[in-house]
Amino acid sequence: MSLDAQGLYHPSHEHDACGVGFVAHIKGKRSHTIVEQGLTVLRNLTHRGAVGWDPKLSDGAGLLIQIPDRFLREEMARLGVRLPPAGQYGVGMVFLPRDPASRIACEYEIERAIKEEGQVLLGWRDVPVDNSDLAEPARRIEPVIRQVFIGRGRGITVTDALERKLYIIRKSSGHAIQALRLKHGKEFYVPSMSARTVCYKGMLLAYQVGEYYLDLKDARVESALALVHQRFSTNTFPSWDLAHPFRMICHNGEINTVRGNVNWIRARQGAISSPILGADLHKIWPLIYDGQSDSASFDNALELLVMGGYSVAHAMMMMIPEAWENHTLMDPARRAFYEYHAAMMEPWDGPASIAFTDGRQIGATLDRNGLRPSRYIVTDDDLVIMGSECGCLPVPEEKIIKKWRLQPGKMFLVDLEKGRIVDDKELKDSLASARPYAEWIERIRDKLDEVESDKTTPIKSKVRLLDRQQAFAYTQEDLKFIMQPMAAAGEEPVGSMGNDSPLAVLSDKNKTLYHYFKQLFAQVTRRCGSRCRSRCSISTRWRRCGISSATPAASSRPSSSTSPTPWPGARPRWKRASLRSPRRPRTRCARAIRSSSFPIAWWTASAWPSRRCSRFRRSTSTSSARACARRPAWWSRPAARAKCTTLRCSGAMAQKRCIPILPWKPFFHFIFKTGLRPRRRSRAMSRESARA
Repeated sequence: MSLDAQGLYHPSHEHDACGVGFVAHIKGKRSHTIVEQGLTVLRNLTHRGAVGWDPKLSDGAGLLIQIPDRFLREEMARLGVRLPPAGQYGVGMVFLPRDPASRIACEYEIERAIKEEGQVLLGWRDVPVDNSDLAEPARRIEPVIRQVFIGRGRGITVTDALERKLYIIRKSSGHAIQALRLKHGKEFYVPSMSARTVCYKGMLLAYQVGEYYLDLKDARVESALALVHQRFSTNTFPSWDLAHPFRMICHNGEINTVRGNVNWIRARQGAISSPILGADLHKIWPLIYDGQSDSASFDNALELLVMGGYSVAHAMMMMIPEAWENHTLMDPARRAFYEYHAAMMEPWDGPASIAFTDGRQIGATLDRNGLRPSRYIVTDDDLVIMGSECGCLPVPEEKIIKKWRLQPGKMFLVDLEKGRIVDDKELKDSLASARPYAEWIERIRDKLDEVESDKTTPIKSKVRLLDRQQAFAYTQEDLKFIMQPMAAAGEEPVGSMGNDSPLAVLSDKNKTLYHYFKQLFAQVTRRCGSRCRSRCSISTRWRRCGISSATPAASSRPSSSTSPTPWPGARPRWKRASLRSPRRPRTRCARAIRSSSFPIAWWTASAWPSRRCSRFRRSTSTSSARACARRPAWWSRPAARAKCTTLRCSGAMAQKRCIPILPWKPFFHFIFKTGLRPRRRSRAMSRESARA
């Protein structure tokens, strides 16, 4: 349903800034009143959403509730289908194309996946809707909405196992439908497929959700929780599939680190393992499709962790950790918990307020900067109400026993099975003490700051320093504001926004390669934070590891450093090897690779004299230059697949008049695609590294 990239629009720029809330009964008591109250909260968040040129054309709204077993059992009985007991079947809410041929193909792939996974297809149900009040553009792309009922097969004895099978069915059928490349294939989407929850959402206004889905008017639709969302999309176009809630979350804010988060998940694909998902793990890839919003990407990543055996609270703490590194008063066990998981998952930084549920627990959390408001109240009749602002559900003052707000990095959790609110400290202390994280860290971590090193004599070049700086287009500003702070104090260079120099492609000056790729900037404005707030929540420490099971894996040794540069201080000892052939490296544990280079005459028509490089013939053709650039990736294959832990790409000398660092990108993409990136540390050496 989403648009293809065109002009200045790209699907990767999808962000959300919305209204979010939930209503839940602490004791887990189901009633239709909870559903009605959830719709009331949604209507009171109308002003947090957006509309188009047509006042009825919304960015999207929706409601997620527990499966109304009594209602669905009676409705399916009318169709001649007898449902198993609650928890032994799942319900999939499916958006299907309006084109009959495409719709039949999508239904066939779902049924095929159900059969392949050894589960039982119980039947289909058409979801009754009333689209009379929809805007014409929304009605034009309105999908056919059906529910598929799936019974558990042999060997499935608990609901958690059925949840995982439903997850695999949804992912594998979705991949198969994408592979068919149907004309209307983008209209296919599965808002939910679960044995515990069901999602009603669409390109609707807040008040239209209860009017459009006729199921929600039925008094037999009962739930102990109702998670609601009104969407205000930024840098995006509205669509039926991008409306919230998603399968486990709804989100107010933006995930500004989403590109890096998604890239690292793709890089770790080869390192991820799960004893619970087992052989089914390969069926979920790709985990995140291109063009999904930041919220949809977050939901997919959270879902993988939960299906892999993490509790929803544990997974949320991994993805949105509190500011722990500079928190001197934090309990050591909790610090060890965060430090261990920091090597497995980079923070999904906001500003973000995220409400989440797995059908048994429901909660909300703020990111560590805490720049999105969320407040909650608890009543004397065991009702908890959370919303983006106060007053989303009118409650008499005398019934309120507690009022409070979400705090930065803190988590608010309601356990419906245990019938109580779990305190943030109790929750995090229990998870931190569940396993010996501090012992694991000390046993398997490599601290690059403590690597044994040799103090070698600096190599003196025959070329003057000024000539070398000019050859690589260094400026006085580079030396003063970038190189000097990094060399003197090991600090990451920081400067204010604003650059009045012309774009590299329009400049009449010689520019380096990286000047042509520096036009990406923050597209979300944020209010200024205090120095103290930034100091607590921002860190220059970096870590690398792979996501595995809950126990440390020998093949995924995390490494960390407190410096922006990977090797602060003296030069470490390297076991050198030159990979001259992709067939046989000189040593099995090669840690350095050759760097290819080609004449600068290919890149720019400068007045520099043409020179031949040591291995490659001079050429001005793009194909030859591309082949030269890709060669290090082929040379590095034996070393990357051997038992070496670090790969180094060294640049050429300045007097060769070449582009030494360009081939680093094919090599980097090679170890990303092969899944070797989390298992191999890599280091690039170039005189252009100030802009790398």
